[in-house]
Amino acid sequence: MVFLVMRGNAMLVEGLVAVAAAGGGAIVQAAGTDAWNGIRRGFARIFGRGEAGREQAELERLDQTRAVLEAAQEGEEAQRVEIAQVARWQTRLEALLEELPEAEQQQMVVELQALVAEAEAAKPAGTVHNDFSRATFSNSQVLGSGSMTVTNNYDK
Repeated sequence: MVFLVMRGNAMLVEGLVAVAAAGGGAIVQAAGTDAWNGIRRGFARIFGRGEAGREQAELERLDQTRAVLEAAQEGEEAQRVEIAQVARWQTRLEALLEELPEAEQQQMVVELQALVAEAEAAKPAGTVHNDFSRATFSNSQVLGSGSMTVTNNYDK
């Protein structure tokens, strides 16, 4: 969870950027989970700011993001698409936060942090990361050190 540092009455810009980055990551992370609909509605509400038409447009943008992520091939292409989508949503969140008065900014940060926490809780269990960059494989044994990623996709 991101905590903002207060200096006088102004939030540090770095804190807002961190919250926006976490929000962008949460959208991408949640896109393939069962929590997607709730997180999607939460972000649409934030961007819509009480206007039904804007909220509907944001729901469509979020659905488009999910479709782009699902259409991406495995490997490097998928990583590039994910990075681009995180950056897209981070930029939009930064712009939204910057235009709000301080009191609304603080409320928005609280809402974003709740959505980020919800996305974190929805991450698939059973993910382990290992990288075997200098490993030797011999008769089902691994000699060396590093890290590897193993993901349980049975829940998807």
